[in-house]
Amino acid sequence: MEKKKVGVVGATGYAGAELVRLLLGHPQVALSAISSVTFAGLALSEVYPAYRGLCDMICGTEEEVVAASEIVFAALPHGLSQELAQTCYHAGKLFIDLGADFRLEDEAAYQEWYGGTFLNRELHEMAVYAMPEFFREQIRGKRILANPGCYTTAVPMALGPAVEKGLVELTGIVADCKSGVTGAGRKLTQNTHYPDVNEAFTAYKVAAHRHTPEMEQTLSHLAGAPVRLTFVPHLLPVNRGILATCYAKIQPGVTEDEIRRVYEEKYRDEYFVRLLPKGRVADVKYVRCSNFCDVSLHVDSRTGTLVAVSALDNMDKGAAGQAVQNMNLALGWDETLGLRLIPPAF
Repeated sequence: MEKKKVGVVGATGYAGAELVRLLLGHPQVALSAISSVTFAGLALSEVYPAYRGLCDMICGTEEEVVAASEIVFAALPHGLSQELAQTCYHAGKLFIDLGADFRLEDEAAYQEWYGGTFLNRELHEMAVYAMPEFFREQIRGKRILANPGCYTTAVPMALGPAVEKGLVELTGIVADCKSGVTGAGRKLTQNTHYPDVNEAFTAYKVAAHRHTPEMEQTLSHLAGAPVRLTFVPHLLPVNRGILATCYAKIQPGVTEDEIRRVYEEKYRDEYFVRLLPKGRVADVKYVRCSNFCDVSLHVDSRTGTLVAVSALDNMDKGAAGQAVQNMNLALGWDETLGLRLIPPAF
């Protein structure tokens, strides 16, 4: 089979560079072009020395990526993907957006949280929110995929089965999450400066983070009713990883065994989701550099609270890895192609 030509727009950001790493090892695709604004004209291996001899491709323009590719990944800040998506759609290409431009269904919510508008509403209606474990059938064969972010993958992975089956109350849900520094992107900021992050641990954007409506949208679809939650993110002094510790009140009469049975049934055939045995706790250390998401379940019987914990690599299952998984699914390939990466043991 002839390999599909793939391109990455925004290849020098953290998510873009991770995409390149995964695509280089994918058996069914060939990297055809990459772009960067900040490092235009430089080889990717000059920006990331790890790629020396493996990807010495020169960073060109968006137009060059589109022209050279059948599949286009966009690893761009919000607000920069909509016109590119329109160009790719009219050119008959598969477009996978790692940014936020197509994630929210409600334009008013997008205006409120991102300060933007929908440039082409018909295009947004054709876009699919691409979280395979929950919306697999909607993704197959589609040409515009909105790839979920890191927190917005971790929280539904932890709470989704319980919400979907009505095991917990839909009010009073709390998502207490931690992220590695790469989640803030490659651009230099004071908050991610080494002296400020090292030996530190703090919450940020408390109850005001842009991922909040995206999580609520996913959980509401699963529940079939509106879901609101309190989301508090924290910055961990590590490079990679998302840990989501989620709290929800258990419905009267629901037992711990019933909760575990529901999660086992939901995730039994999901290669990338590992439901941990009772007594084990999900840990970001054991999912690094992989597309796995580990989930652990805990019940506080004194307060009737489900504590569901998920751990994933924010650059893989929370970004580039899930994007490749979605490409595989959209094209009818085995979802694990190019993604059977084993996390480092220590």
